[in-house]
Amino acid sequence: MPDPDFELYDNVGRDADQIAAARYGIATDRDLLRWAKRDAEPFLAEHPLPDTPLPSPLLAPYQRALAAAETPAQASAVTQHLLDAAEPVLQAVSDYLLAAARWRGQNCGAEPQSPPKMLMAAASRSLDVLALAHQADLAILRTVYDPAPAPNARANGPANTASPLPPAPPQTPPPRPTSGR
Repeated sequence: MPDPDFELYDNVGRDADQIAAARYGIATDRDLLRWAKRDAEPFLAEHPLPDTPLPSPLLAPYQRALAAAETPAQASAVTQHLLDAAEPVLQAVSDYLLAAARWRGQNCGAEPQSPPKMLMAAASRSLDVLALAHQADLAILRTVYDPAPAPNARANGPANTASPLPPAPPQTPPPRPTSGR
């Protein structure tokens, strides 16, 4: 008689992916990647790729500058410099993911949740990082430079006094005196 405390399939030491794969009789993600790597070895021997990760950006200057920033304008300047520096790398990743989605025309007529469409979404979302960070930065600047008028200011003021130009930035320095006279 088998011991009732003994489990034939013991999950100790297994991760959630392994447990789910055993339950449903499917391969784990690591299995799929291992098999693909094995089958791609001859191809990679003909087309060697770098073994090192892409160089990571040197963020220390940005972090030091952000820590020293005292105003939203200064923090924005640092953020915008970082976004400008990161854009070429994220654009390159997006371009590659788009090429992978279009590989051999697999995206043509693909269903919305298919792998090619997922790759196209990933390509787009990799650039969303830049857009979202830029929008957040602008929202911070808007609260400083162009706050919404008080609700009662609109109701009490005349309707036609609004200027088509945006307000002048706060603390605008006075014009420089001209020299020579």
